[in-house]
Amino acid sequence: MAGGKEIRNKIKSVENTRKITKAMEMVAASKMRKAQERMRQSRPYGEKIRRVAAHLSHAITEYKHPFLINRDGAKKVGLIVVTSDKGLCGGLNSNVLRAVLLKMKEWDESGVAVQATAIGNKGLGFMQRAGVEVVSQVIGLGDTPHLEKLIGPVKVQLDAFNEGKIDRLYIAYNRFVNTMKQEPVVEQLLPLSDDTVGTESTRWDYVYEPDAKSVIDELLVRYVEALIYQSVAENMASEQSARMVAMKAASDNAKTVIGELKLVYNKTRQAAITKELSEIVSGAAAV
Repeated sequence: MAGGKEIRNKIKSVENTRKITKAMEMVAASKMRKAQERMRQSRPYGEKIRRVAAHLSHAITEYKHPFLINRDGAKKVGLIVVTSDKGLCGGLNSNVLRAVLLKMKEWDESGVAVQATAIGNKGLGFMQRAGVEVVSQVIGLGDTPHLEKLIGPVKVQLDAFNEGKIDRLYIAYNRFVNTMKQEPVVEQLLPLSDDTVGTESTRWDYVYEPDAKSVIDELLVRYVEALIYQSVAENMASEQSARMVAMKAASDNAKTVIGELKLVYNKTRQAAITKELSEIVSGAAAV
């Protein structure tokens, strides 16, 4: 059994660790509220532009944007992976990267090549270790998503789709459900399908000003940008929620360990006192 001094040092070490995890829990809780509010504010715009894109995909027009044309027999796909820059957030990144890995195995079995865009340091490291071609990346986004930082890396994939280098574009991120639950999602961005924009029972007809090509080109690019921004905002809200829960669990575990160590220390101290008393009594009896 360890001595009293060793146990006291271990108790002090665990107490210091608990102070750190408690502080991180409080910081994550503060950031979580801001991230959730930002995510909820962007949701109505995302839903509205998704609805407009759904109407547009079923509209009657002679001009068909490349984003609306489905290509059969995909040979290469693009993948945008949204993760966090930092760890200590439980299984958040592991869950979405596991879903990405399963999807990549399906593509590999079908003979489909993959090129990736990494948003977040954890996803970038995973893609590099997996040997995937990373065509663009962005890290160090901080606690607030900025569209101007996302446009450049994403445009690489959009240009590749327009040029026919990739046949489909997917995005993987953690969708925020509530503070205790975050759902990993891998969904198709391009071309627009009924699964992503929904189905329409009627055919829509629009009057375009100045012309159909200018309006549709601008709107669909804005649609993709809005979806990517919303995905990053959802992932950031999920990250702070997961980190707060993980740090709370760590603080609770540290408290339990401290209690157990104090119990062991008291038993060790009582055993030492009993031993000393026995030695004193034995010495007195011998005299």
